[in-house]
This record gives sequence, C-alpha cells and structure tokens, in this order.
Amino acid sequence: MSTKLLGIILLVVGVILLVFGWNSSQSLGDQVTETITGRFTDETMWFIIGGAVAVVVGAFLALGKK
Repeated sequence: MSTKLLGIILLVVGVILLVFGWNSSQSLGDQVTETITGRFTDETMWFIIGGAVAVVVGAFLALGKK
C-alpha cells in the first residue's frame, strides 16, 4: 500500500471520528456532563483527539513527498 493512499485513508477516518465526536458533544447527556463538570465525557474526547491525530498524520502522509 502506498504512503499517499494510507494518508488519504487516515484523513477520511479522522474526519469521520471528528464528526462522531462533534455529534456526541452535542448530545443532551454530554451537554449536562459538560455543564456540571466542565469537560466532555471520555468517549467524546477520544473521538475528538483520535480524529485530530488521524487528520494530521493523514495529511502529512498524503501531502508528503514521494
């Protein structure tokens, strides 16, 4: 598998994870948790962090030379 293809796949997966994280953060349960504790649930944070990392690594691989 080429590096560019792997980068594109990571970009797509990262965007999907970010969308899941965004939708999760807008749910009623997460809004209540965020209001009370000041932070989102662990599941929501993992979606957002994982998505951001996948997008950055995917962009690096997809746009890198070679």
